Amino acid sequence: MQDHKLAVLIDADNVPYANVKEMLEEVSKSGTPTVKRIYGDWTKPHLSGWKHVLLENAITPVQQYSYTTGKNSSDSALIIDAMDILYSDKVTGFCIVSSDSDFTRLATRLREAGMVVIGIGEKKTPQPFIAACNKFIYIEILQPVEKEESTKVLVKSITKEKPKPTQKAIDKVDKQTINLIVNSVDDLADETGWTFLASLGNFISKKKPDFDPRNYGFNKLYDLIKYINKFEIDERDSGGHKHVKHIYLRLK
Repeated sequence: MQDHKLAVLIDADNVPYANVKEMLEEVSKSGTPTVKRIYGDWTKPHLSGWKHVLLENAITPVQQYSYTTGKNSSDSALIIDAMDILYSDKVTGFCIVSSDSDFTRLATRLREAGMVVIGIGEKKTPQPFIAACNKFIYIEILQPVEKEESTKVLVKSITKEKPKPTQKAIDKVDKQTINLIVNSVDDLADETGWTFLASLGNFISKKKPDFDPRNYGFNKLYDLIKYINKFEIDERDSGGHKHVKHIYLRLK
């Protein structure tokens, strides 16, 4: 995957500050944050919780006064900055951190310009904004995994036991989710019916930007696949390091 140069733009009025470190760690999986700005009216007491994390995470606060009651003026400031950054040619992608659907058109415009757009917001985020992003990540899943849970996952992987969720799920593995995975495996399958697992996650995200195994309580797509228990799984030698396996699956 390309290591994108990302502009991270945060709407302070529409996301909580508790998981800022986890948010930035998640962004770093997709690229290097070269611009980090947060927008809000810092004279308002409800934003005071953000102040202690800005210096720790090198995020630049942008002051935007609320000119009228009931209107989030930081939206327009974020949008104007995003377009300025777009035309500066200094980044290859954007991360918009907000649960506000007002950024739907911005995300669409950035993608039209060839930018990768990652959204981060709460589960309540309206669907139009989620659909406008290449990938959308829910803040609720950005919780540190306990070491004990990680050990249990490793043991289950070694013993081939059917895994169980290792963290709090925000979505159920319902029929719609299962059908999405089954249909995606079928779409990618070769003439023998096998699908390469490494290609599956990205393919599903193109259909459903907010798809993430962590939504269902699993750290990895492989664990979610084994939990569904509808596929044959074949671990093949990679041809390189003996401990590296390529995972293939097909419908039983």
